[in-house]
Amino acid sequence: MKRNLLRAICTAVVASVMVLATACSGGGDGGNGGGGGNAPEQAVVVGGSTSVLPYMEDLAVSYPGTTPEVQGGGTSAGVSGVRAGTMSIGMASRALTDEEKSEFWNATIARDGIAIIVNTSNPVTELSVELIRDIFAGNITNWSDLGGNDATINVVTREEGSGTRSAFEELVMGSETIMTGAINQTSNGVIRTTVEGDANGIGFISIGNLAQGGVTGVSIGGVEPNNNNINNGTYQLYRPFILFTKEAPTGAVKSFMDYVLSNDGQTLLEGRGLVRVN
Repeated sequence: MKRNLLRAICTAVVASVMVLATACSGGGDGGNGGGGGNAPEQAVVVGGSTSVLPYMEDLAVSYPGTTPEVQGGGTSAGVSGVRAGTMSIGMASRALTDEEKSEFWNATIARDGIAIIVNTSNPVTELSVELIRDIFAGNITNWSDLGGNDATINVVTREEGSGTRSAFEELVMGSETIMTGAINQTSNGVIRTTVEGDANGIGFISIGNLAQGGVTGVSIGGVEPNNNNINNGTYQLYRPFILFTKEAPTGAVKSFMDYVLSNDGQTLLEGRGLVRVN
């Protein structure tokens, strides 16, 4: 009798321990091992062109989802970052090379004009593409040769690897190279402030940066640098702003890309001085 009672008590204790263990472990499908929790949202890191950077920062802030991390470094840094997997989305301010096109999924998000700028005190306000090429190649070195003051021309350009520089070289320089004595700067903003403070300076920046004032955008063949003239085809110095990824976007990356190309995203870019694509 006592032996049966003891066996029953032991059986009850074991059963209770098993039930308790099952409850503590989450009980199957609802526990950690069953995938019942929500996976963390994919972190989106956008990096590359410093020309695209300020516009992307605005898009990131206005994006209704989780704010992406946005960083600069230049178009080349964006290419390297996407290749290495340290960036989800790369930013380019030039056309992609054939190799890059075959390697990356990409989308043009806007078009941006390149303005040739001089100091507001400079009487030279109109040039041809050929004259601009000769200035930046170092073949014309004095403003008096262009109807201006008798003063040395100070050429200001972007650093090697810059998407803006690559676009300028393609659109203006052709087979010529930018003179070795040019002042190299690391962003459109720095070029603008450099020319603003130098009566004899000349440089190139995004047309969208002209709105900040302090410099004069040079007309090319009588055509002023503005978005209306890009749209009507009379101003030819413009380049694409491109976002690219290692593979076709999915998840959080696709959601952000969709926003950039949506009416809200395109309206924001247009309001900042770019030419929308949608």
